[in-house]
Amino acid sequence: MYQPMLGLKGSSARVQIDDRLQHDPVVYEFFTAASDFTPDGYKHLYDAVQYVQSQGIQHIVLHHPMKFHEHHSDVVAPEKDYPDLYRFIENTTEQLIRLGHDLHVQILVHGGYSGPEVAHMVDLYPNVQAARQAVYDRLDRFADEGGQQIMFENSIAPVFAYGHPDQEDEILAHHYRLAFDTSHCFIELHGDNAGLQKSLQHLAPAVVHYHLVDSMGQTHDSLQLGTGKIDWAGVLPLLNPAATSIYEINLHDQTNCREQLASHTYLTRVFDQLQSKRG
Repeated sequence: MYQPMLGLKGSSARVQIDDRLQHDPVVYEFFTAASDFTPDGYKHLYDAVQYVQSQGIQHIVLHHPMKFHEHHSDVVAPEKDYPDLYRFIENTTEQLIRLGHDLHVQILVHGGYSGPEVAHMVDLYPNVQAARQAVYDRLDRFADEGGQQIMFENSIAPVFAYGHPDQEDEILAHHYRLAFDTSHCFIELHGDNAGLQKSLQHLAPAVVHYHLVDSMGQTHDSLQLGTGKIDWAGVLPLLNPAATSIYEINLHDQTNCREQLASHTYLTRVFDQLQSKRG
């Protein structure tokens, strides 16, 4: 069974890194922003990764920037309609892949986000399947370039969502290395724990990294584990034991990861209870 590991997330700011590292995490995931991809910003990010490595952290993930100006970084955005966004995603992914190969760290790219804008982007295609194919074509190219350094995360949008067996089969056919956000799948399924568990089981062999996040199952709420409606005792036995994970929780204070730590305490308790039942 999957044994909870302490995986923490923060930016490349030293105050956030040092706050996380004092707790000796197994995994550190960098939240990146557009500012990390200017010449000075990229050097700062590169140095920050090396600093985390120098502190003995072997598992490092770099999360592709979520936003470009007012847009989410949706890979479904057609180049002709969103040329600046399209180019931003291309350039930043290329820079991250280069960094991943140089420093032997993992790169995470979203297969999509959620909300009215991505719905509008999907409507620019003849149908949803055509939009999905455009996403797959782009991710195929990124996967070829990134190799064992890149993974793709599920969205709450029709173009790259987990929770639907037919779409999961499509995704698996591409042999992607997958990141699985539990809250995104739970929200996509409108709070259906049985559906979440089926998805976790179906995709587990392809999953290399988890975002462990609780949710009420309706909106993108990023809750501390144990405060939402996800059945963690049902989730834990279905996770791929070879994968890494972090707690991707909303923080009241970005310089204090207490909600991530509380999530780890909660999941460790669930693990201990399951182990005791196994006897």
